[in-house]
Amino acid sequence: MFRRYFLSVLFSFIFYLFPVQVHAQEAPAGDELLGTGKYSDFEKPEVCGTCHMDFYRQWEQAMMSQSYTHHWDEIEYFKLAVPHAEKNEKVAGVKAGCNGCHTPVAFIAGDVPPPLPSENTRANEGVSCDVCHTITGFKGEVPFNFNYTINPGKVKYGPREGLQSPHHETKQSDFIQTTEFCGTCHNEKSPYGVWVKATQLEWSEGPYAKEGVRCQDCHMPKATARISKVSEVREGVSQHLFHGAHSPSKLRGAVEIRLHPDERVVEIDDMVVISVQLFNHKVGHKIPSGSAEERQLWLTVMAYDSEGKAYHLPVDKKGFEGEEYTISSNTLAYQDIGEIMDLPDFKGLARDDLPYEGDRVFRLPYFDPKGRMTIAQWHTASQGTDYRIGPRETKIETFTWELPADIAPGKVRVVAELNYRKLVKSVGEFLEVPAEEMKTQLINRSETWFTVEE
Repeated sequence: MFRRYFLSVLFSFIFYLFPVQVHAQEAPAGDELLGTGKYSDFEKPEVCGTCHMDFYRQWEQAMMSQSYTHHWDEIEYFKLAVPHAEKNEKVAGVKAGCNGCHTPVAFIAGDVPPPLPSENTRANEGVSCDVCHTITGFKGEVPFNFNYTINPGKVKYGPREGLQSPHHETKQSDFIQTTEFCGTCHNEKSPYGVWVKATQLEWSEGPYAKEGVRCQDCHMPKATARISKVSEVREGVSQHLFHGAHSPSKLRGAVEIRLHPDERVVEIDDMVVISVQLFNHKVGHKIPSGSAEERQLWLTVMAYDSEGKAYHLPVDKKGFEGEEYTISSNTLAYQDIGEIMDLPDFKGLARDDLPYEGDRVFRLPYFDPKGRMTIAQWHTASQGTDYRIGPRETKIETFTWELPADIAPGKVRVVAELNYRKLVKSVGEFLEVPAEEMKTQLINRSETWFTVEE
């Protein structure tokens, strides 16, 4: 008996000296969180805004506040994900699971599916202040599929020690400063075990991870500012901007472009090779990332002769497996939309729906269980060749052009443009998504020239 008492005291002493972090592993996470709380467990964002006005206004303009109300997310969830979940047992979990990241408060409250955004309920808060600031860790080895642990209440977690608030308790958190914190929602596996979102994992495999440059350093830049209305001015205060793929200013110039001809003077009956270099100098993960199944990034090269006549130059093929998915085409795809929406005669939609066929497309194609391209990440059973642009990667594309007989002699101007679209136009128009979501945004452009001699 004395021996058992002695061992229990000894182990208690050891745990006191070397506390074991078990909360993240023992607390519910991911699907286990469904229905474990209620809306009233969480502060409303506007309450947080009474003291943290600057952060609140920044959050209002960010996608964090629109993660449930954003038009495409609403349409994708209610027109595709929910009906599909109700008819296909394999993907049934997405009916609730989408909300674990898009409206965590509704998910934890067990409000599935949440009311439509037009009903203006608390589900509309999306990823609110109180969600991020009450997350305590994650469960498992890899952060993904909202496997965060969370402890809503009076204690708010942040990066600083020793802060006092008249409204809540404040505790310093190492976890909130890690990329794994972001990865709990910005990494995702489909029900088929495929990584359909891997932004944090892409970062972890790239050069910025080795240098200690985190997600927060780019998406929450620091400034000298006040944390709240009652605080003193401090250095290194993280701004809650969260700007990313929905921010034109973040997209502009993300990739550098240069191009040149192999010859400056070309005979009128000859050919010229245009080389284009694209350097991802700004982004710490691959481009495009996140919902890569629906994002489009493509390179168009046009030539204009001395009389202003325009010529589109198709990209040279490199011959790698799956390259056909990286060259723009209007072949039909996305046939699973018809199955999801019970449209028996649905033939599919134009795969790329870009102004020209033959452009280079930087993409990771997603395939449904029948091997067809899909924009439904939850229905992704496999993926094709990853031909996106990695962090600090330079891709070189060539365009071999046999000069046409009708080209005017003189100076030829060659223009390369890298463009981005958040959603395939054919898909967006079919599902009646607002046109803004399919708007083409210029990432960068560059010009070169050569002279045609008779």
